[in-house]
Formats: sequence, C-alpha cells, structure tokens
Amino acid sequence: MAAPRLPQLPPHDGPVLSVVDMHTGGEPLRIVLSGSPAPEGSSILERRRWVRENMDWLRRVLMLEPRGHQDMYGALLIPGDEEDAHLGVLFMHNAGYSTMCGHAVIALGRFAVDYGLVKDPRAPETAVNILCPCGLVRAFVTYNAGCTGAVRFHSVPAFAFDTDVTVDVPGHGKVVVDIAYGGAFYAFVSAEKFGLDVCSSRTRDLVDVAAAVTESVKAQVKLNHPDSEELAFLYGTILTDGNDSYSEEPTANICVFAESQVDRSPTGSGVTARIALQFHKGLIQLGQTRSFKSGATESLFTGKAVKETTCGSFKAVVVEVSGQAYYTGASSFVIENEDTLKNGFLLK
Repeated sequence: MAAPRLPQLPPHDGPVLSVVDMHTGGEPLRIVLSGSPAPEGSSILERRRWVRENMDWLRRVLMLEPRGHQDMYGALLIPGDEEDAHLGVLFMHNAGYSTMCGHAVIALGRFAVDYGLVKDPRAPETAVNILCPCGLVRAFVTYNAGCTGAVRFHSVPAFAFDTDVTVDVPGHGKVVVDIAYGGAFYAFVSAEKFGLDVCSSRTRDLVDVAAAVTESVKAQVKLNHPDSEELAFLYGTILTDGNDSYSEEPTANICVFAESQVDRSPTGSGVTARIALQFHKGLIQLGQTRSFKSGATESLFTGKAVKETTCGSFKAVVVEVSGQAYYTGASSFVIENEDTLKNGFLLK
C-alpha cells in the first residue's frame, strides 16, 4: 500500500502560517511555528505592545473564525530576553494579549523539549525556562527514553492584592470578592453567591455572572503591580465552589477571561493566584498540595506554595502548578488577499 500523500496547499496569494495545536486539560493552545514577522522591541513587554499595535492581524487570523473560534488560545514564540531563558512567548486570545498563561506554559514545556528548543534533555526531568510578559517562569518536563510527559512550573511571585472587596454588580447588588495575582490578576467569588454551581450550572449562566463581576471590578477597583503598570489589569473572574479550606478532595472552579472566554482547564495562573490567596488567609500551608478541578471538563491541576517571597510591598509566594498537555495536530493556514473575512471575525 502506497504511503498517503500530504495535502498540498491550495492556491493563495498571502502568507502561510504553520502551527502546532495542543491542549492542556481541554484548553487549546495554538503555537505559531512559522509565517509571522519577528516582533520589534528590546524587552518582552515592548514586543507585546508592538505586536498589539502593529501585528494584531496575526492574532485575529489564528484565534478568530473561520480558522479559530471564540475560545481559541495562542502562543507566539520569540527569543528569550534573559540569559537563561530557552524561549519567550506572547500569549493571544479572543480579545488581545495576556501576561501569563499556566496551561500554555505546561504545553510549551513539552513542545520546547520535543521540538529541540532545549538541548540535551535529561531524565527524569528537563528544565525549560520560559520568559513570559509577567516574568521568567521555570517549567520542569518529565522526560524518559525520548518521551515527554507531565509538566510542573514555578510561578512568578504570586500574592493576594485585596480581600473582601465589595463591588456593586448590576442585577446582583453588592458582591464581596477577593483579588489575587498569579501572573495575571483575577477576581474570585463563590458561584453559590449567585445561586449557581461551577460543575452543574449552564455555562452561559456562569459566563454572564463572571463577566458582570469582571466589568464591575474593572470600573470600581484600581489595581497596581510593583513591576509594571502594563501588568495592572483584571484579566478575568474565577467562580469557585467555595471550598477554600485545605482538603485532599479537589476544589472546583471555572475561569471566564478576556471577551467572555471560558477556560476548559482549571487555569494555571488562576490556580497560582488561588493558592496565593489561600496561603494569605492561612487556609493552606507551605508545601501542601491541593487538587483543582475544572468545572467545565473535570480535568485536574495540582498546586502548592513552595517558597515565601515578596513582590514590592506585597507578601508573596512562588507556586508550583502541575498538569499534562497533549498534541492534537499540526496545520498550515493560508490567506487569500481578496477574502473580505481573511482577518477573522467573532460572533457575540
């Protein structure tokens, strides 16, 4: 039997974008392999800004329909700006560019080893240093006999920004939330306060509530970050099952971020921020491992605070998050210049 021929690219007069697709806990990651210009800038935050202002077509083409969808997530690889970084990454989603993404770091750890971005990988674990807009994140990839597996990473300093913050949410009155940072800022509130359950309620209902909380916090709470004002924005709201005290049973949550985008995984940066919040409240101790379950897919991450540190005037912790990513395919996308929808669209 003859080997099947790979499909030829169709006629086109625009660029070809090659990608590798993965998922971590059900949350997709589209990694750009080739076809995009190199971002300009002397730091990763400058490059993030330059891409947003000069190269947003790439995000729209790969994240939005007809090549992507409302909840697609992407990674644009760039050189690491620090000596010990194996790679740098800019994260993309349906509304723009985030500062940290844990599910993407877990996937990129495997990808970096499998695609030769890390020389001489070693068993039982290979270190991969990934420069993210929030800072350097250190991943550790299980490696044995040429095969990669589960990944854990150590976060940038994570901290509780403010607790028991009262915001006025239209349609729901006054709601008390916590705000914490895990490479990105999130508001946390129990879904039960809205008569919902993160594992059984309709996703649409959870999205509507979380989006309303996000908009209220953005309007009523001023955030700041000691390192850069470019990090000082609310990325989304995480609805929880309210089980914040330490337990060996998984605690469930669902994250709604960007333009009402739903994370299928337990959310790596969200787990980081939630651990920092629990540590701040004395609900978890250094080195205690908790399991976090996605209310959307029931996939699991684990998290634990591994070291106390500071971030400016904030008491902070370094959090270790663990999970597993899988490959789903590789694609080459073409652009025809006469296509009026070539730059993508998003239904709301």
